Amino acid sequence: MDERISQRVPDWLLERLALGELPAAQAEEIRRRLAAEEGGAARLEALRLSNREILAAHPPRVIAGAIRAKNARLGRDGQRERAPRRGLAWGLGLAAPAAAALLVVALSPGVTQTPSAETTRMKGLEPRLVVHRKAGGDAETLSDGATVRAHDLLQLAYVAAGQRYGVIVSLDGGGAVTRHLPAGGTDAAALDGQGATLLPNAYELDDAPTFERFVLVTSDSPFPVETALAAARDIVADAGAATRPLALPEGLKQTSIVLRKAR
Repeated sequence: MDERISQRVPDWLLERLALGELPAAQAEEIRRRLAAEEGGAARLEALRLSNREILAAHPPRVIAGAIRAKNARLGRDGQRERAPRRGLAWGLGLAAPAAAALLVVALSPGVTQTPSAETTRMKGLEPRLVVHRKAGGDAETLSDGATVRAHDLLQLAYVAAGQRYGVIVSLDGGGAVTRHLPAGGTDAAALDGQGATLLPNAYELDDAPTFERFVLVTSDSPFPVETALAAARDIVADAGAATRPLALPEGLKQTSIVLRKAR
């Protein structure tokens, strides 16, 4: 038998690790084996992302319908920047402007891991965004440049890749800037190091034309949310807003996904 195959962490152990079902000592041993296994870190990340996609694929449909109905009543308000506003019962939040709506989805808590283990596991990776589109009971992962339409429900996730703080904003072809992470406050969010981390909000696209661009700004040190928002506002009205990098201070990283809007 090939020695590499015999040393490969079995799928059932990988699943138990992803679900946080292993004792601490055994979990640490499995993480060490994954670090030594070719593609081991990628296997674990893919499994966790798949688990989160399954959870994300089943939002309360009645609430999603209510969001669409609220958008239809309100109409686009024309503001350049949108922010979520809490409103519905049992923890649901709505963005008042019809340009977008936010749905807080109840998700299972993530797997607890030590920062040192996560930092080792993510070594060599770069921070990135993951965007899922909800379609009935399914969730589709969208690539950069994918085509989307008004009223598509999107779920965002990020991979911190060792970065400790981050902000997620979006820009669209209608000239609007939206903050997605953190939901409130003035400082960048402390990022979760568990591979792909799903945001608890589903985002419904409005009818803004041309594009929707999501940008993840990260750093090893705390920084103001306004740094990312201001940089986005500076370019949102420009012809190259879909692809032009944000003008950020030294020490901040950025990555983005651009979705093309179908007419």
